[in-house]
Amino acid sequence: MTRLPRPADHVGRPAPHPAGPVPAGPGPASTVPANTGPAGTAPADTAPASTATPAVAAAPGSVESLYPFLYAGTMDLGAVLAQAQASTVDKTREIMEIRAKVCAQSGDLLAACARAAAARFAVGGRLLTFGNGGSATDAQELATLFLCPGPGAMPLPAIGLASDIAVITSLSNDIGVEVVFARQIAAFGRPTDIAVGLSTSGNSENLLRAFDEASRRGLMTIGIAGYNGGKMAELDSIDYLFVAPSASIHRIQEAQTTIYHVLWELIVAQASQAPR
Repeated sequence: MTRLPRPADHVGRPAPHPAGPVPAGPGPASTVPANTGPAGTAPADTAPASTATPAVAAAPGSVESLYPFLYAGTMDLGAVLAQAQASTVDKTREIMEIRAKVCAQSGDLLAACARAAAARFAVGGRLLTFGNGGSATDAQELATLFLCPGPGAMPLPAIGLASDIAVITSLSNDIGVEVVFARQIAAFGRPTDIAVGLSTSGNSENLLRAFDEASRRGLMTIGIAGYNGGKMAELDSIDYLFVAPSASIHRIQEAQTTIYHVLWELIVAQASQAPR
């Protein structure tokens, strides 16, 4: 029966030695598993299914190091599932701890921010959201939450500044990526509006410029960052700053999602109570 190729057959392994005796020489011993049959024959798959064949040493950061079970000669499914379960539990515990820290450190600030934002919406204000990469996706989701909150909830006006690819590419090409949000705020922003910028590092130059521009024009400014807040924590132009204290981008973005969902819920609740 023909054996289907596995990832270990062609990725991350040195080329096999030719059939026949291997010349002796200096250097480390070969890392190719020694489960081959006589010269010219197919490998003899005699290892028990529960025993993992030693894998090739993988360089740090390589695909092999991230997914070692894909590049092992034989996979121990039970061990892989146990590792996946332990990793999931650890990550879940970590994000719960980060969310608890944010609640303890910024719960009152979230409530105050929601009240101030609801007051802006009550007088015709709009939400302007922005971010880069994955944070751009979060900014777009936040705008969508306000625009399409679901049955029974009040829609509120919002604009995702990373959504218009024509504007983003023209500004990046003609001037520079550092102005893609500040120029839009200068064009669209009104003193009653609210500017919300998201960054995992807190150091994005185009966000820093956007906050400065928004503050000069009288907009309420909200920053959502990770790590220790980065350069966003040094700005006087941010009225409310919420930080997800972690060094993992994945955990930061998970915590930031919770932050802006809670903020949205609080703002909608406040806005629904305001006289219309």
